[in-house]
Amino acid sequence: MDIRELKLFLHLTSTLHFGQTSRACNITRSGLTRTIQRLENELGEQLFIRNNRSVRLTESGKLFREYASDVVQRYRTLQSQFIAGTHLRGELSLYCSVTAILSILPTIINKFRVDHPDISLNLSTGDAAMAIAKLENGEVDVTIAALPEQLPPHIVFAKLLETPLIFIVPRSSVEDQPSIEHWAQKGVIMPERGLSRIRCERWFAEKRMNPEIYSYVAGNEALIAMVAMGCGIGVVPRLVLENSPLQNRVKILEVEPVLKPFTVGLCTTRNNHRNPIVKAFWQIAERESDKAPGENNEHDPDNK
Repeated sequence: MDIRELKLFLHLTSTLHFGQTSRACNITRSGLTRTIQRLENELGEQLFIRNNRSVRLTESGKLFREYASDVVQRYRTLQSQFIAGTHLRGELSLYCSVTAILSILPTIINKFRVDHPDISLNLSTGDAAMAIAKLENGEVDVTIAALPEQLPPHIVFAKLLETPLIFIVPRSSVEDQPSIEHWAQKGVIMPERGLSRIRCERWFAEKRMNPEIYSYVAGNEALIAMVAMGCGIGVVPRLVLENSPLQNRVKILEVEPVLKPFTVGLCTTRNNHRNPIVKAFWQIAERESDKAPGENNEHDPDNK
């Protein structure tokens, strides 16, 4: 087995979909299938249970995922250690939402490319709620995500900004039906996963309201679109709304109490944090962010 095979395996463990992984990794579906079969033959273990409708990891697959993630991370660290002096070469993989690309990353990436022109950036986007999982699966080096309520001990976090979490409703209807009680009964567009869903469900529970769920949606951009089309009420970070082309088609609904805001920042694993390339990006991101004077933004389990 080689590093590319391990990376393909790790990507498939996150999507559990041969078609999605083959497209994302620029390999044919048959080629991906042969790669997984080679790994299974070499290990003498079945890694996935697959049929016409689903793909899932076996217990052996879960064990091998831990091994593969560790090997890929160690390989990236080794590549960095081969570099002489302070002139860094190599690659850095990033995962974030579309909003982060529009509002957070431009200044950071511009500065990073000027300071380290021989490092190539591999950038992928998707649902921000998947950011921690992408790190844990070894698919990427750094992500931008909201600080979870319980930060895993092996994840390092550095705050970049804070943004309110807000309720939004279709602009065309807000004058006639301004109350959240009405919208809770008409329909709620609920995040499929992640911190937004946790805080939205908690808010309704504390208000002793049992909302009617219209649908579950992956990704804030899709949620805003469904609200704009009049499907129901939704919860999104204000930063996402401010960067959405649909912001004029929805309106913020003031509620009491307000939802707990999002703390958005850089995430990486403790092992990745030692990588010189990751460190270089990390330092630039912290310098470019708007930090309060004297504020300690980094949440490192080793820094108590």
